[in-house]
Amino acid sequence: MSHRILQVFNRYLQPGGEEKSVDRIFKHVGERHETSRCFFDSAEWKRPGAPGPVGQARRLFYNGEARARFEAAVDVQKPDVALFHNLYPVASPALYHAALKRDLPVIQYLHNFRPFCVSGTAYARGELLPEALHGNYWREVTHASWQDSVVKSALFALMLKGLHASGWLRSVKAWVAISEFMRDKLVEAGVEESRIFALRHSWDAMEAAPSPEDAGYYLFLARLVEVKGVEPLLCAWDVLRQRLGERTPELRIAGEGPLEPLVRASAAQNPSVKYLGLIGGEVKRAALSQCRAMMVPSTWWEPLGLVVYEAYDFAKPVLAARSGGLIETVLGGETGWLHSPGSVDEIVRDVLMTEEMSAAQRTAMGAAGRAWLLRETSVTAWRDRFDAILERARS
Repeated sequence: MSHRILQVFNRYLQPGGEEKSVDRIFKHVGERHETSRCFFDSAEWKRPGAPGPVGQARRLFYNGEARARFEAAVDVQKPDVALFHNLYPVASPALYHAALKRDLPVIQYLHNFRPFCVSGTAYARGELLPEALHGNYWREVTHASWQDSVVKSALFALMLKGLHASGWLRSVKAWVAISEFMRDKLVEAGVEESRIFALRHSWDAMEAAPSPEDAGYYLFLARLVEVKGVEPLLCAWDVLRQRLGERTPELRIAGEGPLEPLVRASAAQNPSVKYLGLIGGEVKRAALSQCRAMMVPSTWWEPLGLVVYEAYDFAKPVLAARSGGLIETVLGGETGWLHSPGSVDEIVRDVLMTEEMSAAQRTAMGAAGRAWLLRETSVTAWRDRFDAILERARS
């Protein structure tokens, strides 16, 4: 049965993997259902005429203007279900309230750990902060985990406390976690087990991987932020350079973010590190096609890690942290290697093991990753699973 679904998303200042996932979900849901959108944008608060700091703080708790926009979309589209993604900061918890008042069931997609922690990552200043998922936001606040500000983090924490106390989250009839790991952590934190479902992202895989190429370099492709493990990765390449000298394989880093100065400094000091900047299109395709392996050294509980999908699409092995949803997608010794999050020594070990493999062995490892992708990320199977969640949300 076809349903009308209104997708709601607050875009981030820097587009990333979540926004691409939102677009992919919209496309795949739209192949069976009548879909529409109500989008907000964090950039709205950076433009001329935007509310000042006090006005933004007030709207973070409850944005009546955002609620009016959402309700106008509901009046026009008449959805059977609202599909929420990120709502912060512009959309605000007001949308849960509006949905509850209108008896409109909500499916809340969880691309990260909000609205159960301030940072969205349960990680700050090099530390996992699992207590945040249980409503203890103290360290997230003192670590300035939201926008590097203690004050803003405190406001966000107060907003979350108010949201969870308000009862407005009763509008959420189904929570969708993007890995079993994520679902288990949130069940531990008190989310009702019957209302939260694990549904890994689907993927529009290429019909066939490009002909195998291996230019000998390792590729890191992500935002240059602490949680992605940039620092231990760079330290590992310093160790490799000390051990191997000119025989050190090259590390190519692609992306942008606050740690860009650190990456540039490392590339200037270590001849085996090359910074590519932000890449896309054919440049990104070539970087993936020609790399030896993908590096995914995340130090937080990575909910899923779509960069693994990208690597597998090109039949490339993945060297990843044993963290979060990565333990479900990277099969140690079969599709890549797994190291302890933040462990420089283990990253070095995994690179050396990959270097010691024959070209045929590396090709076989990449092919196993490609086979996993085709087997586990079927769009048809994803739609069937989503439709089952949809029916539960409406029942």
